[in-house]
Amino acid sequence: MIYRNLVLLGVFAISLLAADAVADAKKKLAEKKYDEAITTLEAAYKAKPGPEVKKTLAEAHLAKGDSFMYNESLPPRQKYAPALRSYREVLKYDAANKKAKENIATIEGIYKSMGRPIPQ
Repeated sequence: MIYRNLVLLGVFAISLLAADAVADAKKKLAEKKYDEAITTLEAAYKAKPGPEVKKTLAEAHLAKGDSFMYNESLPPRQKYAPALRSYREVLKYDAANKKAKENIATIEGIYKSMGRPIPQ
């Protein structure tokens, strides 16, 4: 009985940790601290891969990709490869993400039109 209660307490604590991680990550995303948000969420995801953490991880990678893709101050050679990596990460957590798929296709099309290899 004591063991069962300890297990339930541990599960509850991990659930609270995940909820705190999501809230903290959303705050960091609002501050445009994408890498910090992703690090926080990845740790929570390893501890307990719940749907809310997974969804927020996809959102964080999408926001990071967009921060490169739509950054007018970056030249194309500095923004497309990191944006592509981030959009691919989105699909690891949300395989149906339409925006990530569209942006991947756009970036790959740009590389193909230039006759350059698509970064992996």
